Amino acid sequence: MKKRAEELVPCYADLHIHIGRTGRGEPVKISGSRDLTFSNIAKEAHDRKGIGLLGIIDCHSPGVQQDIAECLGRGEMDELEDGGIAYKGTTLLLGTELEIREPEMGPAHLLAFFPFFDTIRSFTGWLEKRMKNVSLSSQRVYSPAKALQEEVYARGGMIIPAHIFTPHRSIYGSCAPRMADVLDTALISAVELGLSADSEMAGLISELDHYTFLTNSDAHSLGKIGREYNELLLKKPTYREFAKVLNREDGRGVIGNYGLNPRLGKYHRTYCSGCSYSIDEAEISVERCPYCGSPKLVRGVFDRIRSIADRKEPVIPAHRPPYHYQVPLEFIPGLGPAKLELLLRTFGTEMNVLNQMSCEALAEAVGAELAERICDARTGKLELAAGGGGVYGKVKK
Repeated sequence: MKKRAEELVPCYADLHIHIGRTGRGEPVKISGSRDLTFSNIAKEAHDRKGIGLLGIIDCHSPGVQQDIAECLGRGEMDELEDGGIAYKGTTLLLGTELEIREPEMGPAHLLAFFPFFDTIRSFTGWLEKRMKNVSLSSQRVYSPAKALQEEVYARGGMIIPAHIFTPHRSIYGSCAPRMADVLDTALISAVELGLSADSEMAGLISELDHYTFLTNSDAHSLGKIGREYNELLLKKPTYREFAKVLNREDGRGVIGNYGLNPRLGKYHRTYCSGCSYSIDEAEISVERCPYCGSPKLVRGVFDRIRSIADRKEPVIPAHRPPYHYQVPLEFIPGLGPAKLELLLRTFGTEMNVLNQMSCEALAEAVGAELAERICDARTGKLELAAGGGGVYGKVKK
């Protein structure tokens, strides 16, 4: 049956993917995998992950823009009238991650997205005058943060503060106790929670109530794409539809956030860099390591949120969708590369395995024990060891 013009459909989205190298081997994200190219990302997202909307955030780089132009020129991809680059059934949004640093404040990262290829190429021209190396990822912009925001929105773009609670380069984790201290809060389209926080933790800060929350992977390798993701309700995956999702317009919206249980995040607990001791979250007021006495602590996300919260109990606004604790397949004990390939051959994509297939169907493919672990991951039943100090938590066997 033909779909009605305004029928809305669900779509999985991951809006924070880095590029490690250009197609010619030039570095973009130094810490990113070499095979993390624009073309490879599109293929991985569509063919293996089953993700319909993808945000690639190093598209300001001239080398990446050459790759995009070549993909369009070969007819491998097409630019959409409503914004974004289409590869088969997946749409790629063109974005960038930028570092701001206001006087007397620490650094913070912002994501910026633009609707069209020409728009982000024009923005690169603006960045070149305000950035030391425009070819690389996540570089500092020598511009007042609010002036940067105005420039992005004047070009039809949007700003999304990245991984807002992590202790390194985030608005709350390293920059300021309030977004309003740094940014024009009217020129923010959404916020990204990051890998160590969930909706309930963020509900302790009242200035976040209005914003749509996103859960994204911040992928530095192909395998990490979809580590965290969102389920959107929209007409079709395009830039303009995504903007409506973030504004919760005309029935569009985020209908599910799928993220790591915060205990799996690598910055959940406060960590002593002197003796590698992870401090239990009950000890949130500690200023020195209780084991060695060192003041060299990396403040965990849980502790940081508690220290800047303006509420004693979290508030979850009515528009906030469910937050699903999603354990990525790579975290599940016993699920190695061979079993993962078997699952993908049988069920098509990781999104199908994680969200669609019954436990009985999974058991037929990989056995009852492994199927049970995958299904337990959906419902939060797996026992977890907390992460901290830059080391991810683990699923206990």
